[in-house]
Amino acid sequence: MSELQTGGCHCGNLRYQLDGPVDDVAHCHCSICRRTSGGIVVTWTSVPVEAFKWLAGSPTTYDSGPTCVRYFCNNCGAQVALFSRNSPETMDVTIATLDHPELTPANRHIWTDSRLPWLHLDEHLPGEPGETA
Repeated sequence: MSELQTGGCHCGNLRYQLDGPVDDVAHCHCSICRRTSGGIVVTWTSVPVEAFKWLAGSPTTYDSGPTCVRYFCNNCGAQVALFSRNSPETMDVTIATLDHPELTPANRHIWTDSRLPWLHLDEHLPGEPGETA
């Protein structure tokens, strides 16, 4: 996989770059991700903070809990990234906002205790009942 990837929100106001391997990709089933995205699951990659760079725009932030800051486009509403004070060395980025999300398949599930019982997605991947990393 390419070491350099770019992405952005739906309207194009926010653009970002990832410089480095994207190899930790997880389907998150937590209720907070569902409510902040409006989707039934959000797929994230975690990259080192120094590998993430905003190229254009200034995101709106939302503290979704005592340790998490989410980054959204203030125009189209797309959720682009998340920073957790529990893992200050990484930035989480939504795979769906990558320019080429098809190149970055998930390799695990997190917060499976919150999974919707009727959702069957990549059932061959390992899962964690909560987030351990």
